[in-house]
Order: sequence, then structure tokens, then C-alpha cells
Amino acid sequence: MTTSTTAATGVPAVRPYESYVYAYPHKTAYRPLPERPALRELWAAERKDALSLYLHIPFCEVRCGFCNLFTRIGAPEELTTRYLDALDRQAVAVRDGLGDEEPVRFAAAAFGGGTPTFLTAGELERLCDIAEKRMGADLRAVPLSVETSPSTATADRLAVLADRGTTRISIGVQSFVDAEAKAAVRPQRRADVEAALGRIRDARIPLLNIDLIYGIDGQTERTWLTSLDAALAWRPEELYLYPLYVRPLTGLHRLGAGVGGPEAEALEQAAWDEQRLWLYAVGRDHLLAHGYEQVSMRMFRRADAPQEGPEDYACQTDGMIGLGCGARSYTSALHYSFDYAVDMREIRSIIDSFTATQDFSRAEVGRYVDEEEARRRHLLQSVLQAAGLPVADYRARFGTDPWADFPAELAGFAARGWLDEGAPEGLLRLSASGLAHSDALGPALFSPGVRAAMAAYERK
Repeated sequence: MTTSTTAATGVPAVRPYESYVYAYPHKTAYRPLPERPALRELWAAERKDALSLYLHIPFCEVRCGFCNLFTRIGAPEELTTRYLDALDRQAVAVRDGLGDEEPVRFAAAAFGGGTPTFLTAGELERLCDIAEKRMGADLRAVPLSVETSPSTATADRLAVLADRGTTRISIGVQSFVDAEAKAAVRPQRRADVEAALGRIRDARIPLLNIDLIYGIDGQTERTWLTSLDAALAWRPEELYLYPLYVRPLTGLHRLGAGVGGPEAEALEQAAWDEQRLWLYAVGRDHLLAHGYEQVSMRMFRRADAPQEGPEDYACQTDGMIGLGCGARSYTSALHYSFDYAVDMREIRSIIDSFTATQDFSRAEVGRYVDEEEARRRHLLQSVLQAAGLPVADYRARFGTDPWADFPAELAGFAARGWLDEGAPEGLLRLSASGLAHSDALGPALFSPGVRAAMAAYERK
């Protein structure tokens, strides 16, 4: 727990849940690019033989209370058709921007959101066609991961995905306890969740991932184990365990629900942090005892499962092509996307603007990544994995040592007991406590420039 660790080390306490670092720099550090660089220029000198492809669908049937993803509820007036039309135009422009001077190959693909299976079976066929016929991705030959939800995981949609080569399906369940789902503002019934999981298994997609959340108001160790055991009954190849966050502009934030809201007292915040740390440990130990291996703080993989599909940090590697108004693209020097928002009205406006766009040949919003930021990204995306960072890999890429580049940060982690002192020589690896505190450790590696940009971002 945070208190005892602090007492043992004499190091000032930190909150264990600062931020989930799923991408660095975060989109709140992006800004409009005055020069609007052409994609052909951005990609001219980049390696294109092992790109990742991500297609973003910004629609959901409902918006959960904890969700701050770029998505809107519903799609009136044939909006999905207009969105796919725009996605098609963007794909043509992006593929042209990649050029033909050297081979272009995609090594992995993913459909995310939102909820990609909000689309009908016919629209999912068209989405796959955009990836294959416009971008040139061979979906049946590479790992293809698709996100779904209990209400949209229908037999006809799953049949399309299975036929088009989907190797991994990820379903957001969050809780098998109906009262907890309601507390998280996620309208669903366990019976419907179980039926959806049955349809997914019937579709014979090789890898199933189930997302669960801990720290929900009213959740106890007993109810948390109930959800874990309900998930384990389906023998998923992967499980993700997420701590609940109550972020600005989300449904739970507006409701003031849970002890994690901005008006919560310091003691309530500390108690919630302790509850989440405890439930994390319960979940981690339960999965380890049931034949799962820990890949990161959030990700657990069944020991006998095939290791196909993207890892926890795949979206952070250079060479990412993102299509859709919520997707990021990464070159070695620039991360770029479209405008970002959480508020529903702002999201609708951005989606409308995207569907009306005719020229997708230039980058609009982004952040340049210099050598120092590249070092931070490499350290972040490696050290937050349970396997750790081989120092030789870092040295081969940058010619320096991470301890020389980040002496204060790594010394601070060591002082808190977050580094594994028993790791083999040449491996920088987190301890069990370090993994548990990944959401504090990750943000501690943000550069001053990124911190300043994120702080100056005007929420919308």
C-alpha cells in the first residue's frame, strides 16, 4: 500500500493513479500545425516495411460514465455512411502519401473506437475493404484486433469479422455484477454479456480479451472475485484489468459520483487509492494463480495462449497509420491526428467536420518528437511492460544509457522500491510495487515541455 511503502522508504507519498499512459505524448499536448505538412513529405524518409494500421470508428450505442474516449452516442441521418465515405477518401490520400518508391507493408491492423461493431455487418465489410483495397493491408495474413461490446457483438457482425481474418476480439465487460455496471453508468445485464461471449466463442476468433474495471462504487473484494471468476469461466486468452478513473467532462464526473470526483476530500481520495491498489493486487494474484502471466499492470495473458495480436504498447511504436477522426499517426519525427475533445457537443462538431473534409493530404494537428522525447518514449513503452527494458537495446538505438539520460527519475523510482533489484544484469525492470504504481511512474517520465502543453490544453 502507498502509506506503508512511503513509511519504509522515507520518500514523499505519491498518488498511485495519476494517468494511464497509453500514448506519449498525449493528444492534449498536440497543437494545430501552422505549416500543415504534406503526408508525402512526412513519410518520404520513413521505413514502411512493417507499419501498423488503425481504423477508428467514433460511435457507441451508449456512453459509459467513466468513458473519455473520442466517441458519440448514435449516428443519425446516415452518419455512418458519410463517415465511411470520408474514411475512404482519407485512405486514398494516405496511401498516396506513403508513395510507391519502396514497398509498403502492414504488419498489424486494429479497428477501435468507440465501438467498431456499432457498424452493421455490411458496413464492417466496407471497413475491411477500405483497409485492404485502399491501404493494401492483407487482413488475413496479419494480426487483426477488433473492439466490441455486449450489445453489438451479434452473430452476423462476428461472422464478417471472422471471415475477414480477425485474430483478436476485445470486449468491454467491466463488471459481471449488474449493480456495479449500473454504478459505472453502463446499462447492461450479465445475461446479455454471457450471451455475447457465447457468440464470440462460436465465431471461433482465435483470441478473446475481456476488459474488467476495479474501484467501482460499492465494489468489494467478493464482488471483484465474482467478476474475475465469471470471466475466467470463458477461458479468455487475455484479460485487461483497469482501475476506474473519474475524469473531467465524463458522465461520472458530471454526476459527482464515486469518491474519485474533483470535490472529493483528501481522505476519501486516499481511501479510494488504497481500495484500488488492494483490488488490483487481489485481481493480479487471482489471475496468476489461474495460469495467467502478467504482461503489464493491466494486461494478463493465459500462459498457453498464442501470442498473436498487438501488445499493450503496440500503438506507441513508430510507423503507425491511423485513419478516422480520433486516430493518431506516428512517424519518427511527428505524431499527428485531428482535433481532440471529450464533451459530446465538441465531438459531434469534429466528426461533422471530418465527414465534410475532401482533402486529407496534409497533417493538421500534432506534436514533433525530438531525440530527447524519443528516448522518453522508448523508456516508457518498455519499462511499463513486465518484461522490462534490455539496456542493450536502448544503447543500440541511442548510443547512451538510460541511467545517464534519466538519472533523477530512475533514482526516484529506485528509492520508492519500484525497480527490481533482482533483475538480471542489463535489464531495467519494475518490481511488483513498481508495476502496481505504473500510473504514477509513467507520468513521472513526461518531459517538462509535454507537461506544460498538457497543462495549457483547454478542455472541451
